[in-house]
Amino acid sequence: MTLPFFIVSSGRSGTAMLHKALSAKPDVEMHHEYAVQITQPLAVKRYLGLVDDAETRRVLRETFGAAVQHSPAAHWGDSSNKLSWLIPDLAALFPGARFVHLVRDGRKVASSYFHKLGAENYDDRANAALQAFHDGKASIPPPEKPYWWPVPRREDPLAADFRDFDQFQRIAWHWAEINRVAAEALAALPADRTLFVRLEDLRESPALVAQMHEFLGLPFASGDFAIFARPHNVNRPEDRLLDAAQTAQFAAIAGPMLERLGYGGRAEYVVNY
Repeated sequence: MTLPFFIVSSGRSGTAMLHKALSAKPDVEMHHEYAVQITQPLAVKRYLGLVDDAETRRVLRETFGAAVQHSPAAHWGDSSNKLSWLIPDLAALFPGARFVHLVRDGRKVASSYFHKLGAENYDDRANAALQAFHDGKASIPPPEKPYWWPVPRREDPLAADFRDFDQFQRIAWHWAEINRVAAEALAALPADRTLFVRLEDLRESPALVAQMHEFLGLPFASGDFAIFARPHNVNRPEDRLLDAAQTAQFAAIAGPMLERLGYGGRAEYVVNY
């Protein structure tokens, strides 16, 4: 019987690194953003209340369920920020699945999204298209990535202000909200099904890397830690600190989540490639 596990995050937080590391383990079928043109629109529709439990789980059963059922491996994993919005549905579909909540300093996440992905996330045109669809004023956008980044629900106190946010502010909101949704969904599961890890700690602690392997039921060797010591999925090997305006924007929108995840009082760090 194949056992599934899921690495959930905000994105730009080490999911590609975990995909690479865990792909190298024996008897593991590992994916990074599996079936993304299905899961990303589904995740946003789920968050916005545009699809119900039954429809969400039908789609997941026909994609993830089928993939796990037909896998020849002992373990099947997906490392994907898209799944952060779908945790209750995945937990119900796979009662034995385990979840790793992978987080990274939100300032580094926001900078990476903003400077490295450009129009792929929260650009003005694609965001306006999704907002108009959510408002019932336009037809559904196509399934490509740029169109499917969540906007606040109608009852969210930030829903009105969000319409005037610039791209960076939208990204900051995304980091805070996706981690809030993931943390609350995981808190509702039995403690033995979840593990919280910071990317920065994985890069510093072989013991934590070993703990994560043990949690997932995977073997760990001393040489396995090396892959965690340097960045992965780097399409542009450069690091930019937030400027003063961005720092203020991030603090206003995502400061409480930064504190909640254990980054309060820490200076923004520089990534060395």
